[in-house]
Formats: sequence, C-alpha cells, structure tokens
Amino acid sequence: MNTLNIFVTGGASGIGLGIAGALAADGHHMIIADIDVDAATKAADHLQSQGFSAQAVQLNVCDALQISRLNETLSATPVDVLVNNAGIQHVSRLEDFPAAKWQQLIDIMLVGPALLTQAFLPGMRERNFGRIINVGSIHSVIASPYKSAYVAAKHGLLGFAKTVALETGDCDVTINTLCPAYVKTPLVEKQIADQARENNLSEEDVVNRIMLEPMPKKAFITVEELAATARFLISDNARNITGQTMILDGGWTAR
Repeated sequence: MNTLNIFVTGGASGIGLGIAGALAADGHHMIIADIDVDAATKAADHLQSQGFSAQAVQLNVCDALQISRLNETLSATPVDVLVNNAGIQHVSRLEDFPAAKWQQLIDIMLVGPALLTQAFLPGMRERNFGRIINVGSIHSVIASPYKSAYVAAKHGLLGFAKTVALETGDCDVTINTLCPAYVKTPLVEKQIADQARENNLSEEDVVNRIMLEPMPKKAFITVEELAATARFLISDNARNITGQTMILDGGWTAR
C-alpha cells in the first residue's frame, strides 16, 4: 500500500494514540489532532523519535470554523484517512445531567465527525480514495444507564456512517465504525470511579459486574486489536466494506 496521510482526532492519548502508533509503524504519515496541542506535539515527537512520520495539529472538533480551514492548513498533506476518535464521557442520571454537558458530548462525538467528514470528503473524491473510520463503542449498539448522551452520540455514528456509505458508492471511499467493548484507557479508568459512585459499588465490582460480566470472554478489548482492525479497513482488501458496524465485544451482543 502507498503511504497515506492519516488524520486522527483525539490522537494524543488512549485509543487514538494507539491507532496512530500502529499505523505510523506501517509507514504512514500521522496527523495527530487534539484539543491539547502540547499533548499532540508530545505524541507526534514520540512517533518521530521512533523513526516514524508524524505532525501535530491543534483542533477543537466542536469548532466548525477551525474545521473548515483544515484543508488549507494541511495543503501539503491532503488527508487520505480520517479517524474520528475524539470523545469524552459523563456519567449521570438524566434528571441530573447538565444540559450543556449533554450538548458537548453530542458535538464532540457526532457533530464533529460529520463536519470533519464534510471537510475532507471532496479531496477524497477528487483523488478517488478515502477511508473514514469512526471510533464508536459497544454503546453504539446497546445502552447502559447513566450514559444517555454518550449512547445517543455513539448510536448516531452508525446512522451517519450508513448514510455517507450510500453517498460515496460512486468512488473508492469507505466509512465504517469500530465498536469495541471496554478498552482500558484513561477515559474508561475515570468511568470506573464514576460508575462506582452512581451504582454504589466498589471499583472492583464495577469492572467485574458491569464492564466484564456481559462479555463471555471476560477481557478488556486491547488498543492493538482496534489498530489491527483499522489497518484492515484502510487496505484495498476492504474497499467493499462500507457502512458497517465492526463489533469487538468478546461476545457481548451474541446473547
């Protein structure tokens, strides 16, 4: 495969950084986009220190104007692959859920991916190649209490991907959504504490009784598994896989 320019949102940590590292090791150029420019720069520098190709971009995925300027900013490195990974979580009963926080989760995890896809899709069409990978969640297909905004946003990604897949059937552009069960990242580590508070459980009980109990495999999904799935989705062998929900859940949804 030719060297691709791969743009990863929320790329400075967690799943985003893991995917970036794996694809950089394959020889691709990584564009690490994050709202924390210092963290993005540190991540890009780390990849460069390993002999990989990377750059950092400061990006607030809720800022439509900033997104609209990305093609100009990245004129030397047109984006071939977009990984919509940026995300946050807030655990709360709906009655207590702050309205602004609800809106923020939708903006980051649903509106942002739509605006970024809108920005990069014309260039992908022009070059007749593009891969869009949304990082969804097991909560794209099931729900859990106290996560109404997150579940709504992640469910929305599936409908968005299916629609864009229909609109890009005339070119070599695909869009798919990775839907892992719990991955041990800083975001999930924080959730464990939040879930313990909301459910009046110990953190150990949250892991065993809430996170791993529904999974026959009883194991967290690894970042390496997600990176390998992304690697396949950007390959020519996946050119006819589009609009799909790629579930990595240890058997959770087989029940």
